[in-house]
Amino acid sequence: MGPRLAALIAAGAGLGVLGLLAYWALVLSEGVYLGPWVVTWLYDRVAPRYDRIKNSCPEDDSRCLARPLLLALDAVPAPLVLDVATGTGRLPLALEAEADFAGRVVGVDRSARMLAEARRKPAGVQQEALCLARADAGRLPFPDAIFHAVACIEALEFTQRPRETVREMVRVLRPGGVLLVSNRVGCDALAYPGRLCGRGRLERALHRLGLEAVESERWQVYYDLVWARKGSTDT
Repeated sequence: MGPRLAALIAAGAGLGVLGLLAYWALVLSEGVYLGPWVVTWLYDRVAPRYDRIKNSCPEDDSRCLARPLLLALDAVPAPLVLDVATGTGRLPLALEAEADFAGRVVGVDRSARMLAEARRKPAGVQQEALCLARADAGRLPFPDAIFHAVACIEALEFTQRPRETVREMVRVLRPGGVLLVSNRVGCDALAYPGRLCGRGRLERALHRLGLEAVESERWQVYYDLVWARKGSTDT
């Protein structure tokens, strides 16, 4: 092999590696290792097509998310629910569509265009029942212990500091309140080194924060749902 051919092969291999790194950084991990502004920019760009890309199904969201959450809150007549990184309002709208939901939902996200898409949807939702606002998941603009339930669906791995995000969610959760977080599992979890992805990591983090009744259930191919409750101060 001549030196010119060897140099071309080496250059090609280098370009291939750079291409794979770029694909991982911008596509597989959705920019999370490049900083929060990159993640927000990517979600702003994809917002009009997001629901089609995700192929989300309202019936599945009702069966797997809204109904189980309402069941967990059956002792609360009018629960106040927070959805962190709400995106296009998937969980809030699923809750509001339930006839027996008499509470309020607050959805927060960094992406203004994702929130704009969420605001276009709830034609039949009472304005006072749903509040959408821009906020950073790692610094939630709410006082301690005010929500009966806090959720974060298909988003924790895309926050800049997942452990801080979880602490913030626990902070704003009332004693006895319900926490619902999706957890990236399977081979997809390998694309998020240093995160809480993979079975057992998120659960251990919740135990260390003092949460109780931590349980996981299979949900999607690449996601589990992790449920927990914040300990009551009365016990």
